[in-house]
Amino acid sequence: MNQFEARATPGVKGLHPYQPGKPIDELQREHGVSDVVKLASNENPLGPSLAVLAALQNRVAELARYPDGNGFELKQVLAAKHSVDMAKITLGTGSSDPLEFVVRVFVQPGDEVVFSEHAFAMYPIISQAASARAVVTPAKNWGHDLDAMRAAVTDRTRVIFIANPNNPTGTWLSSEALQAFIAAIPERVMVVVDEAYFEFASDSALGAVDYPDATQWLNRFPNLMVTRTFSKAYGLAGLRVGYSLSHPDVANLLNRIRPPFNVNSLALAAACASLNDEGHMRRGVALNAEQMHVVTAAVKKMGLDFIPSVGNFVCIDVGENAAEVYEALLHEGVIVRPVANYGMPRHLRVTLGLPEENARFLTALEKVRA
Repeated sequence: MNQFEARATPGVKGLHPYQPGKPIDELQREHGVSDVVKLASNENPLGPSLAVLAALQNRVAELARYPDGNGFELKQVLAAKHSVDMAKITLGTGSSDPLEFVVRVFVQPGDEVVFSEHAFAMYPIISQAASARAVVTPAKNWGHDLDAMRAAVTDRTRVIFIANPNNPTGTWLSSEALQAFIAAIPERVMVVVDEAYFEFASDSALGAVDYPDATQWLNRFPNLMVTRTFSKAYGLAGLRVGYSLSHPDVANLLNRIRPPFNVNSLALAAACASLNDEGHMRRGVALNAEQMHVVTAAVKKMGLDFIPSVGNFVCIDVGENAAEVYEALLHEGVIVRPVANYGMPRHLRVTLGLPEENARFLTALEKVRA
């Protein structure tokens, strides 16, 4: 242990950084592969809309100026979209900002944060950084076991994280089940519903019957917080902008620790333009549903199992040699996501891309398995 680590807080000492999907240029450097398909980070293959690109161009000349620290215009558009007061909104660099803020506000060292096995990797990182005790409940059919999560609540529980749909498994909870769960949780415990993939799951073509919009329950549950992002369905992953909706008193606390100007001016402009051009988002969602059927049918034909997903990705069980299959796919110029760090060593998570990208992946998968 070096002198700096010795002085670090107990929570940070044992942390391992979040591992993102391998960048295209990194694969090109490592293996000399020039034609690369990246299906690792659940990005939107259509990219941002033309309206977003125009909005960005209009703001480029203003880069010497700080952005609006309160994000008034974006909050105004979001408030209209969700029919909520602007006081309920907290903006962030992606939805990961509000996820971190709620722990920093409500969790003290020794308090407990509850989340499920196979859930988003940032939940344990955020919890441990706050020197909290992470209570990881066993998954049920690769998704959240709400009964187990309810049973895990103690006097020390401060925050519960629920990803709906879940990343990396793509599983989802119904409106009835999730509402009943939140109603059974003491109001002193914040229930955070992470809806990063909401737009995909709400598309009936993926078959998520009774999939909820948790933002509709904010008036009923004052301890509910819902997070959304523009990184996925809206195609703004490179700009990092998201938000949370919560009780105004909760949002007030979150905004007290929100760094000044945490959402940059280009991100603010792009998010507003995206919300004013939702047709582009819906085209991406429709493409996703179409390609989900194509990819899963091909995977099934190969004799492989997969976890039914309502996100823009699917987890495929490629057997005990998942790490080897991942490496072999890299040599074919295809980047997917190994998920052994999520307790899923047999699976690879594959983002749904453009039809030609998905065809390239399926061809490569068949080749490396042979």
